[in-house]
Amino acid sequence: MRPDGRGPDEVRPITIETGFIRYPEGSVLYRAGDTVVLCNVSVLDRTAPFLRGTGEGWITAEYAMLPRATEDRSDREVTRGRPSGRSQEIQRLIGRALRMAVNRGLLGERTLQADCDVLQADGSTRTAAISGTWVALVLALARLWEQGMLPRWPLLHQVAAVSVGLLGGEPLVDLDYGEDYDCDVDLNLVFTADGRLVEIQGTAEGRPFARADLDAMVTAGWGGARRIMEHQAEAVTPVLERLDLPPLPTPEE
Repeated sequence: MRPDGRGPDEVRPITIETGFIRYPEGSVLYRAGDTVVLCNVSVLDRTAPFLRGTGEGWITAEYAMLPRATEDRSDREVTRGRPSGRSQEIQRLIGRALRMAVNRGLLGERTLQADCDVLQADGSTRTAAISGTWVALVLALARLWEQGMLPRWPLLHQVAAVSVGLLGGEPLVDLDYGEDYDCDVDLNLVFTADGRLVEIQGTAEGRPFARADLDAMVTAGWGGARRIMEHQAEAVTPVLERLDLPPLPTPEE
């Protein structure tokens, strides 16, 4: 039994509040336990410079943690003149995950700009940001579809992310801060709904881990990702149904 009463394979309680901010085309307040992330996706009428003239769109992300998202106040990164190395690495991860979800050739020369702001951090903020921002991305695409701005529905994949730790030889899904601090191995996994992996980030602390441990952690992580996908589907299905858009596939067992 974990400190919060969860079993090893259980994710934290998840709530997804859509339409949290009025102005972005897609906005979600995503809660996973005590981790809270505001995920907005804005539609910009320009593509990345290297895609100009191609008719293809771009998806990118920014990530930041508010000064008092943790027990100790941190400075805003803007006061230092640039994002930290950690923030840059996370926002690139978010961008890669979101680009996997969409056929960018159908976007036209537009950019979908994701902004992920951690309001409260209790571990697994990057995976929460990915899972929440995918929902905001679908809402933004639905807005474009409703306005007649897309030739075909461009969504390719449902994408969700989950953290997995190895503690005492046992995989633990969806780590809070204390578990992340204590675990022997820490993975961040990004999945599509058919069980394929978009990305694996993994680090051993203290000593190497075996291939069998990796396999066990990926298996446990997929179980957690499926449960996250159920919450994502509950959030976006009413919009998809209202616009008569294709339903999400059921995640594979």
